Amino acid sequence: MNSNHLLLEEPIRMASILEPSRPSYFPSMTKIVGTLGPKSRSVEVISRCLMAGMSVARFDFTWGDAEFHQETLENLKIAIKKTKKLCAVMLDTTGPELLVVNKSDQPIPLEADSFVVLTPDQEKEASSNLLPINFSGLAKAVKSGDTIFLGQYLFTGSETTSVWLEVSEVKGDDVVCLIKNSAVLAGTLYTLHVSQVHIDLPTLNDKDKEVISTWGVKNNVDFLSLSHTRSGQDIRQAREYLSKLGDLSQTQIFAKIENVEGLVNFDEILQEADGIILARGNLGIDLPPEKVFLFQKAAVYKCNMAGKPAVVTRVVDSMTDNLRPTRAEATDVANAVLDGADAILLGAETMRGLYPVESISIVGKICGESEKVYNQDSYFKKTVKYVGEPMSHMESIASSAVRAAIKVKASVIICFTSSGRAARLIAKYRPTMPVLSVVIPRLKTNQLRWTFTGAFEARQSLIIRGLFPMLADPRHPAEGTSATNETVLKVALDHGRNIGVIKSHDRVVVCQKVGDDSVVKILELED
Repeated sequence: MNSNHLLLEEPIRMASILEPSRPSYFPSMTKIVGTLGPKSRSVEVISRCLMAGMSVARFDFTWGDAEFHQETLENLKIAIKKTKKLCAVMLDTTGPELLVVNKSDQPIPLEADSFVVLTPDQEKEASSNLLPINFSGLAKAVKSGDTIFLGQYLFTGSETTSVWLEVSEVKGDDVVCLIKNSAVLAGTLYTLHVSQVHIDLPTLNDKDKEVISTWGVKNNVDFLSLSHTRSGQDIRQAREYLSKLGDLSQTQIFAKIENVEGLVNFDEILQEADGIILARGNLGIDLPPEKVFLFQKAAVYKCNMAGKPAVVTRVVDSMTDNLRPTRAEATDVANAVLDGADAILLGAETMRGLYPVESISIVGKICGESEKVYNQDSYFKKTVKYVGEPMSHMESIASSAVRAAIKVKASVIICFTSSGRAARLIAKYRPTMPVLSVVIPRLKTNQLRWTFTGAFEARQSLIIRGLFPMLADPRHPAEGTSATNETVLKVALDHGRNIGVIKSHDRVVVCQKVGDDSVVKILELED
């Protein structure tokens, strides 16, 4: 994966563009989060998704019940055993999301230049001129001239299935809106988004808490995707809630930035969160279209410098119904990688789309090609400068390991870790080769029983660019003797050979602890 790297700034031989992409055990260093749903819940389809490159499975609780998602998760477990591909689990909350209540599930036609009333009276039937919603405070939150967006699974970009409304007047608890474009609201889920208006609902609502405390606890979810995160306090409250739920105290919280409030408070959110999801669907409604790219670049840069994963959404929407992405979408995926994104999140494309496997496959191929022209040298210098001097001990070791690996053209970096922090720091410097993170389990007790840690840490690295975990034998401590370290290293090297990322005469950089000392060493492999 580290060979034939060139920069976009260098002359590119046009004939090389026509050369076919080479298949690899890791389709790309950039990770892919796939949302599992009606079109992607069978063991066969999930297995193909894993083989195509999905490393995190997202379960979206804005629709479907716990039983439905549990069946899907059980199929995921079978697929993992079948394919021998690791996969983490992400629970996505509903959050303060406004919904249209359509009891009949019948399509609702809306005509441009006519009026429709949004009412909090959920007992009324939805129709072309009356739409019941699940929020009683809308009339107090909006004013004449405000923009409201309404559609199925938000923001497909198709103006035939989504509609723009302009607030005309407020009558008591009802909001009268002028319809700006003709559309038919079809399907079972219509979400409603008010541009740049604070919605006075909790970020972690009662339904979310119930799902987390039951389904989440039962399945030891690796990531909590906190929808509509608006402040650092949202993250602190969610973490406090998780801390009371046993093993979920280890669950990482990813803040979904979906509105201007999240944008304004981005720095404090980044400080509190374990990672960031740039939910460009909702965000693209709060921001003018010409401003979205600026936020993406600024936010991803900040995540990169903080060493926290950045996940970009809404990249190949057209693949929900089509076998190939548009040229603009393909370029968008590449630009997300060149900006520094750790992962691409696919929503409707894999959840209800016709081509879930193909969507993952083509996104992985685009990511792989983009990584070949990623300016790692420029990024490395920028990161070192940002970190400044004096560097912390861990930061110095991580950056040195990456520098050494690039100088000697190593095929992989192998990092021994218990908490996963050392491996994440190495990945922060974006090496051009894979990082095999050997997670050494630790024994812990709650006074009643002894358990090994490590599985959480290994799975949580599946969302970080360039990081590929393996769980070591717990009998070998991370800070052990030379003999035990050599045993674990042999297992890691054998694993690398088996999956085809290490071959004879390759150089390998190893980062490990021996006693109290952190060591970076370069190995030249024999036959």
